[in-house]
Amino acid sequence: MTVHETDALAKTTRINMLFDFYEHLLTEKQQTFLKYYFHDDYSLGEIAAEFDISRQAVYEHVKRAEAVLESCESKLKLLVKHEEAERWLSRLEEMAERLADHSGIGAELREIAQGLRNDGKSGT
Repeated sequence: MTVHETDALAKTTRINMLFDFYEHLLTEKQQTFLKYYFHDDYSLGEIAAEFDISRQAVYEHVKRAEAVLESCESKLKLLVKHEEAERWLSRLEEMAERLADHSGIGAELREIAQGLRNDGKSGT
């Protein structure tokens, strides 16, 4: 995989994650175009043909939507907080594995970590 492909994949992953957090702050058209472009992997030309508008208009909608997502993240930091919580949960699970043989403490810690993961997913 080239550096350009890696960067493109990282950008797509980031936009999809931001979309999960801030989707409802976008216009319906922005939501639709981002879904087509980043989730369904349509080209700008394919989206333009689907909606009978210019490729440039699609590009502008996508760029504006990306800017809204990044602006929301810079203010609210939901993605950053999510990633930090994931790191802490992973550490908790690692510690639970190390304590697995100590009177059920490891199992209880794993259960707590799983409960936190499940609770976080139900809120998104």
